[in-house]
Amino acid sequence: MTRIIGIDPGLRTLGWGVIETSGNRLSHIANGLCRSSGADLAARLLSLHRQLSDIVAQFAPDQAAIEQTFVNKDGAGTLKLGQARGIAMLVPAQAGLPVGEYAPNSVKKTVVGVGHADKRQVLHMVQLQLPGAEIAGPDAADALAIAICHAHHGAGALGAAIDRARA
Repeated sequence: MTRIIGIDPGLRTLGWGVIETSGNRLSHIANGLCRSSGADLAARLLSLHRQLSDIVAQFAPDQAAIEQTFVNKDGAGTLKLGQARGIAMLVPAQAGLPVGEYAPNSVKKTVVGVGHADKRQVLHMVQLQLPGAEIAGPDAADALAIAICHAHHGAGALGAAIDRARA
């Protein structure tokens, strides 16, 4: 079994989701949202770091996966998102976890089958792939989708291939 945490970085709200893989089987462990707080950017980043560190300690994942940042017209907004993404990469790295990175279109194509799916489609397909999971919101659904993508394409897929070869 491999436990994977998927992280959807955001400065206001950071989504996270933890799944386990065993061969082709995916199981939902937990998901939620980290909401930043603080008067300035540094305090908000620190609050995200603390919350995500607690989640990694609580759920003890073996691997992490994060969504790559896309650059948009708002340079300042992209830079702030990049700083939140840095926190999302730092926390698993501090815990000694390998971190896979996936483009948003790759995540959507893996989970939905279409690279330009909207958030409702991603949520729906995550619910189908993780039956019974109560999902905390669209950002948590995106994080679970990132973890699922990693299970199919990242180190989780490699582990499954090794298990099949040993059988």
